[in-house]
Amino acid sequence: MAELATIARPYAEALFKATSADLNGAAVWVEALQEIAKNPQLQQFADNPNVTNLQVFDVIAGVAKTALPDMAKNFLRTVIDNGRLSVLPEIAEQFQVLKNAQSGSSDAVVYSAFDIDSAALIDLKATLEKRFERKLNVSVQLQPDLIGGIRVVVGDEVLDSSVKASLEQMKMVLTA
Repeated sequence: MAELATIARPYAEALFKATSADLNGAAVWVEALQEIAKNPQLQQFADNPNVTNLQVFDVIAGVAKTALPDMAKNFLRTVIDNGRLSVLPEIAEQFQVLKNAQSGSSDAVVYSAFDIDSAALIDLKATLEKRFERKLNVSVQLQPDLIGGIRVVVGDEVLDSSVKASLEQMKMVLTA
């Protein structure tokens, strides 16, 4: 959604500038707030006109697994006071993009039908970094419907070597 991105951009840029001294530390609490803000029940609670901004802040701060630093609390108050809680996940994504751009890296999601052990993941990361020609922050998500193999998403680039993709290609060839 272009609208959400437009609304989120100034918040992400301001947060990036304000936390430039400790971007990695900020990334941890920004991601935690992002996950909390994605909860539909929280969004419904926050949209209730009988609920105050302070109550919304207290619920989010109470749900957070670790104590939020003062910077996080101030940021969260600003987002809530401006009625932008629903935009918080997009703010967090844009913040991550800015952080990655500064470090010259990208986020990579590896979808796999099976668990990948740490040694194989290290090898896979090295191979993917050569293939995509940049440093990657790799995360793995299980997706059993791939049947086998992996599917890698880096930004808008996709590398799909899954069995499911191979079967789809075979199906297209056979039905053409």
